[in-house]
Amino acid sequence: MAVVCRLDLGAYEASRAAALAGVPLSTLYHWAREELVSPSVSATREKLWSYRDLLTLRLVRWLRTDKPEVARTTMTQVRRMLDELGDDLWMIDQRGRDVPTIKVTRSGEVIKAAGPAEALSGQRVFEGDAFDLFAPFDTAPDLRVPRARLRIVPGKVAGEPHLAHSRLTTRDVAGLARRGFTLAEIRELYPGEDSDALREAIDLEASLLAA
Repeated sequence: MAVVCRLDLGAYEASRAAALAGVPLSTLYHWAREELVSPSVSATREKLWSYRDLLTLRLVRWLRTDKPEVARTTMTQVRRMLDELGDDLWMIDQRGRDVPTIKVTRSGEVIKAAGPAEALSGQRVFEGDAFDLFAPFDTAPDLRVPRARLRIVPGKVAGEPHLAHSRLTTRDVAGLARRGFTLAEIRELYPGEDSDALREAIDLEASLLAA
């Protein structure tokens, strides 16, 4: 039986959501103020976005970007899509994975799919060509496997990037590195973890801070 990926889980503050989604922080806040893509975990005090919000942010930015193969979708069309579909923007495919319930024509028009068979396969945004919302996006990492030895799982450690087969987050590892711990010293603190995985964790966090 396929395992359903609970995209409504995870909790990311603004800077984290922007870096993981591949959307400028100013755009993230602008879309939140305009109630285009609102933070679904917490919309007040400290705003928090879910893992599903990250995918929606990527989808909206892709629709609004100039592309050689597909025309830019107008903001009116994007808002109509989000308003009309809401939580129904996503459905569960036959493999148990959440996928957008839309098709996009080459002219940029957004069309609602008739059902799972016509919805995006998890890789498809418009017929005949592929666009994977989970894959690396501009300078943002893969949202499932950000590095070979790292993983992101919405229901694990609040959706934070972590070392595979562990609950040790990349933030914790990078935090030690910023405090002056060497890789060897971090390895001593976590003898069960692979040195290459710890190195990847530090590298990932550096790339997210630079985004």
